[in-house]
Amino acid sequence: MAANKSCFLKESSPKMSKTYKLEVKTGTDLAAGTCSDVSIVLVGVNGESEEHRLFHKWSNFISGALTKFTIPGNEDIGELLFIRLSMQSYLNFPLDPWYCNYVNVTCPEGQTYQFPLYQWILKCESVEIPEGKGVVITKNTSPALQQQRKLELGKKRETHKWKVYAEGVPRCIDLADDDPKNLPPNEHYSFQKQADFIYTSNSTGLEVKLNGYTSNTDSWHNLEDIKLVSSLRKSGYSDIVSDIWTEDTFFGSQYLNGINPTLIKKCVKLPNDFQVNDDMVAPSLGECSDLQKELERGHIFLADYELLKDIPANTINEKRQYIATPMCLLWKNTQDQLVPIAIQISQTPEENVPIFLPTDSKYDWLLAKIWVRSADVQLHEVDTHLLRTHLLAEVFSIATTRQLPMGHPVHKLIIPHLRYTLEINAFARTRLIGEKGVFDRALVTGKGGVPVLLKKAMAKVTYSSLCLPDDIKERGMEDIPNYLYRDDGMEIWTAMERFVSKIINHYYKSDEMVKEDPELQAWVAEIFTEGFLDNESSGVPHSLENRASLIKYLTMVIFRCSAQHAAVNTGQFDFYSWMPNGPTTMKKPPPSTKGGTTMETILEALPDVNCTAAGISTVWVLSNEPMDRRRLGDYPDKHFTEKEPQDYIREFQSDLHTISTRIQKRNKTMRLPYPYLDPSHIENGVSI
Repeated sequence: MAANKSCFLKESSPKMSKTYKLEVKTGTDLAAGTCSDVSIVLVGVNGESEEHRLFHKWSNFISGALTKFTIPGNEDIGELLFIRLSMQSYLNFPLDPWYCNYVNVTCPEGQTYQFPLYQWILKCESVEIPEGKGVVITKNTSPALQQQRKLELGKKRETHKWKVYAEGVPRCIDLADDDPKNLPPNEHYSFQKQADFIYTSNSTGLEVKLNGYTSNTDSWHNLEDIKLVSSLRKSGYSDIVSDIWTEDTFFGSQYLNGINPTLIKKCVKLPNDFQVNDDMVAPSLGECSDLQKELERGHIFLADYELLKDIPANTINEKRQYIATPMCLLWKNTQDQLVPIAIQISQTPEENVPIFLPTDSKYDWLLAKIWVRSADVQLHEVDTHLLRTHLLAEVFSIATTRQLPMGHPVHKLIIPHLRYTLEINAFARTRLIGEKGVFDRALVTGKGGVPVLLKKAMAKVTYSSLCLPDDIKERGMEDIPNYLYRDDGMEIWTAMERFVSKIINHYYKSDEMVKEDPELQAWVAEIFTEGFLDNESSGVPHSLENRASLIKYLTMVIFRCSAQHAAVNTGQFDFYSWMPNGPTTMKKPPPSTKGGTTMETILEALPDVNCTAAGISTVWVLSNEPMDRRRLGDYPDKHFTEKEPQDYIREFQSDLHTISTRIQKRNKTMRLPYPYLDPSHIENGVSI
């Protein structure tokens, strides 16, 4: 017996009348193993065991090890509720971290209990791991288990605190010096992912530096020169985009199947400040020359960038930059293609604000479309991508850690979809949207524009806009053909909702259980307060009354963190590596008249060489998920230990496989495929 009365146990201890058999699994990350001593206490309904120190051998806790131990079971502690793990330094060696996947315990009577952790243990203080069955707290829950959950959440609230990033914007995690290195250890990338991410970032940056692009503040002299920097890296589709970017049909298709497919909406009445008439659009509409009739038929659509109004513009390379607030009218033609038919580059119809048309000169029309694409980049990156996936996912992650203990079934359901989110978001706040970050160096919304735009965008966020079926309906996009974001997304939403429904109905046997679950209600309330800033008009729930509302809410959370992020992130290099299709800024004001545009004036308005290089290298990194990936529905960490949830997971995976097979078959027939919502390409969470 050790001095602290713990039992020092060997792998093959002497035969005892009663013993507990343990299986201890160490994670597979290269740094997961430890040479420190590990001790365990078993806690049951009748009390707890002595502390037992597990036999120390160099191979017991190396990376990937599954090691078996036995400990005495002379005391009847009853049904196991949780275990308590702790570490101590071995001899005079410093304490080194250990990543524990799980501990399985077989009792003397033969019952087996599973204790999933999948976390780092770094300190001498103990970590309590509840038994793997999901438990919703009720009045019949063991007081010992309730106390364990309170202590667990108390510790996590010390490591995961809220901080105001900017006024009117979802809160973020509070970090010392805003340094990602100061994140709690379980929020960091794995060793493999970190190494691959750093390599990709540095190698891409090195290429553009070696070619002299990052220090070149000149304008581009011709389009072919732009291909020199865009050709440093290639994707399967980037070359196709550079070939077809001037086509009106491609311009229109990006609103349906591009990187920002949630802006467009059906137009039933023209905005008062967008004075388009039949004479303007008749040549585009052809035989369908009556604009009012086309509006009534549901064939007219609008992309409105009003949100960009009054956003301060950046200064880059000591040159003033310009941001526009265009309105773009589109028509579903008789070939079921979406094409632009009128563009106004400002929200205000004035004499010096012409409405550009496809019948204008080739370069007038091209420049008008470029201005729309530049505006689209700003809304996509700040609103659609950053706010509605990254920042909301961070809110979900922090609130889950603070309010839902490991043993809660909702924690088990969504924790795979929150993996690495805090790491990538901390990186984004320092390297992308932080001072002297990529936005400051390359985007018109840098140097103070991002927080202003985020605040305006946040005021427009509604619950219905976050729920795919509701969003599609509100925008009137149910019937437009070839809307693959909608078609693929709805299949995934339906499969996800079915999976969530099975899990929730397994643990919540009535609506009353939902209403009376204090941990769940605290979680939803904290998300509403810290994420949606108590905005009642958003329609976001601050409490949940029944199982149906919980199922919808969880489907929204999981979809946002996985499929929605994939839809607005993965294709960035495909669509933006050809810079004229996605200019990060414009350095000349919008044209005030028609007829004066040439290719030279277009090139003068496009971003400088170094801005282009920064933008292309950034979207390359963000479009390529580093190693240690987990595809949608892939749950190698078995947080659910019961048979029924495991069956539901397999059914979900089967549904996703069916969707993936259909998408891959369809994409083989397309000139420019849409792979971004193929489940085999979707990451479980926001991790890049």
